[in-house]
Amino acid sequence: MQSFERMIDFRSDTVTQPTIDMRSAMASAQVGDDVYGEDPTVNELEALAARVSGKESAIFVASGTQSNLLALLVHCERGDEYIVGQQGHTYKYEGGGAAVLGSIQPQPLDYEHDGTLRLESVASAIKPDDPHFARTRLLCLENTQAGQPLPIEYLKEAGDFCDDTGLSLHLDGARLFNASIALNVDVKTITQYFDTISICLSKGLGAPVGSVLCGPQGLIGKARRWRKMLGGGMRQAGILAAAGIYALENHIDRLQEDHARATKLSDTLKALNHPKVTVSKSLTNMVFLSFKGVEASDVAKKLKDKNILITPGKSVRLVTHLDLSDDDIDVFITELTAALN
Repeated sequence: MQSFERMIDFRSDTVTQPTIDMRSAMASAQVGDDVYGEDPTVNELEALAARVSGKESAIFVASGTQSNLLALLVHCERGDEYIVGQQGHTYKYEGGGAAVLGSIQPQPLDYEHDGTLRLESVASAIKPDDPHFARTRLLCLENTQAGQPLPIEYLKEAGDFCDDTGLSLHLDGARLFNASIALNVDVKTITQYFDTISICLSKGLGAPVGSVLCGPQGLIGKARRWRKMLGGGMRQAGILAAAGIYALENHIDRLQEDHARATKLSDTLKALNHPKVTVSKSLTNMVFLSFKGVEASDVAKKLKDKNILITPGKSVRLVTHLDLSDDDIDVFITELTAALN
């Protein structure tokens, strides 16, 4: 059997391996044909996700991309429009699926420094009821946004705004639980303002695959039809759903460890006061670096030679997760300092 040398991987919190206990839960999962609604473990996961999010219903899907796409498809018809951030995942990183598969027009806006969309700007972007324009139907927010949890007061204002304007409100909650941990609130304190919520199980929660879309029963029923049409109907999917159940029951509170390590990483790098690197403050499990006088790609290559992985770019995002230890943070700081020198 081929062996792989362990890498210290800061590229994303999607790179984690299932834990031993999670693998055991997957191996012993009861399964059935989920397209017929007969997989008991999938049904259990969907019921659990609905309870956790405070919504009526939920549907298990293959990915966050599919979950967000289903949300857009159930809120909007062909020729409709949704408002989203310029760096929003549903707009920038999901292959243009809303436009390609749903004929839904995105209207991107710039984020504010705290990851919010200025509601006055959203109001200005809503199209008049006129045949010349796409019909504005939906506002899509993301939590966390670049590692920042959206303020609760803003979420309330956004909910009230959508009630007043007749828009639906969707949350790309890829790191929803990171936000709830950072804000020290129950997750339903966040989700109460949204019509639908996409929850990713394969990021900080550590499942190997899958997301759930939560919302009213009618919309989730509509999403189930779209999921089948998109080729997302899975059969004995309980093996995967069991990992999601384990993640929701065991891996939420431990996100505090990821946040603590990101804070340690940020604080230690700042304390170095190195002239070639600027470091952001960590609010959840992300730290952003920018380099001066050195190419990020060169730094990434030197680190890879030391079995450390980062994604080079204008801004380098470092993400902590359950497969990183305190020792890994120390090794990274040592090797990054050496690479910069």
